[in-house]
Amino acid sequence: MGVTLTWWAALLGLALAIILILKKLNTTYALMLGAVVGCLIGGANFPQTVKIIVAGSQSVMGTVVRVLAAGVLAGVMMESGAANRIAKTIVTVFGEKLAIFSLAFATMIICAVGVFIPVAVLIVAPIAIEVGTRLHFSKLALLVALSGGGKAGNIISPNPNTVAVAEGFKVPIASVMINSFIPALFGLAVAVLLASLLQHRGTPVTMADLGETSDDSEPAQLPSIGASLVAPIVAIVLLLINPIGSVLGIGFMKAFQVDAMYILPLAAIIGLLAMGQGKHILQYTKAGLNRMVDVVLILIGAGALGGLITNSDLPDQIVNLIKMTGISGSFLAPIAGILMAAAAASTSTGVILGSSAFGSTILGFGVSPVAAAVTMQAGATVIDSLPHGNYFHVTGKSMNMSLAERMKVLPYEALVGLTMTVVSSVMYLVF
Repeated sequence: MGVTLTWWAALLGLALAIILILKKLNTTYALMLGAVVGCLIGGANFPQTVKIIVAGSQSVMGTVVRVLAAGVLAGVMMESGAANRIAKTIVTVFGEKLAIFSLAFATMIICAVGVFIPVAVLIVAPIAIEVGTRLHFSKLALLVALSGGGKAGNIISPNPNTVAVAEGFKVPIASVMINSFIPALFGLAVAVLLASLLQHRGTPVTMADLGETSDDSEPAQLPSIGASLVAPIVAIVLLLINPIGSVLGIGFMKAFQVDAMYILPLAAIIGLLAMGQGKHILQYTKAGLNRMVDVVLILIGAGALGGLITNSDLPDQIVNLIKMTGISGSFLAPIAGILMAAAAASTSTGVILGSSAFGSTILGFGVSPVAAAVTMQAGATVIDSLPHGNYFHVTGKSMNMSLAERMKVLPYEALVGLTMTVVSSVMYLVF
């Protein structure tokens, strides 16, 4: 762009964006305004600022297209009742003796099949309240189980965060999902352990809390479990064909290079037909698109702010700082994920900022693109649920929590995310 902005200007732009988000300005506008101010005070003139913002926003268009495609699958899973059926089946199968595990596992699976993590928590929350009331569980324990399970599912799903980090490092989305599986299992285990220890600590949940979680959009009759699983199974099988073929050296599987942009809508339509709800295709895809609008706008704003950071010397300064501390530069991926997601209070925004601003630097340390993507996404789950993001408030409301009660969940959510970050870093950066 003909100008290198100062690192402190990039930090000021980022800080301004965070402050504006806390002041309840629309997140997209906050991110873009932070980017504009950072560019101008960092030494760019008005035309250069426009070029930086436009280029930054353009850099996320590949992600935007795939996120919109994922909206078809998300819409079908949520609006058809398939996600609800899967959650209820899991809890029924494992029963009350494994109630904490079943709730966390159900949220993990719902998120893993393409439902946004806040929506996954909202879907399972009424079930959790019913079970928790009978067993006298606390709200704290239940939300730790749901949020922790959701975080585990979120890193192995075709959700916006996985799409964004895969696009950022130019790797197949299936590679990120597969290589995040073991860290996700550790995250699930820690979520279950923490929730089990907390099950009688804090305010007990009651059926009176259920009113805050009711969902009038749920179909009167849910589809069968077999039909509900068709869409996610088709999506996962098609996404895995190329990576498995590459590993096994099977020619026709290696040649199957069909993008998630095609696979996710196709799987959704096949699943919809299997559930006998083909007549609702326009309604469900519209609902999925509507749920994606806010995500897409935030990604565009994140791209603009990423343009500010990329065109500054902030990445170089952070690399120098890491070298001074003696930390291996390969750990920049999870560190960037943690910091950027905390700044934006969003996993997907965090990986957009992290990959666009630090991607080339991370790869310059000899880290493979897949390792960078997996560890950055895991890092982005550590402190991404802060109060200046929507997830904090939506999930708190799902359990009818006060602000103080919701704040108590944060350290336990961070422990789940930190566990997945440590495990992924040991697997792909140390060994």
